[in-house]
Amino acid sequence: MKQATRLTLISRRYCHLCQDMEVALAGLAEELAFEIEVLDVDADAALEQRYDELVPVLLHNGHELCHYFLEVSKVRDYLSKIG
Repeated sequence: MKQATRLTLISRRYCHLCQDMEVALAGLAEELAFEIEVLDVDADAALEQRYDELVPVLLHNGHELCHYFLEVSKVRDYLSKIG
């Protein structure tokens, strides 16, 4: 049985762009059958150093898919290539 693809959202609590991307990802995750892991950039010094002003950032295995806004077509294309 194939394990579900897991995308990682680097986020922060008081960021409206982060909240918007998380909501948009939830609907897309249901449609495309992937899981979302949300990591708080402020809870990890290494993440904060790397992504501080770029959040929200969507990653798959360290590969940046998009930041600031969800690029649905880019995520769809990427998932179809790895799927």
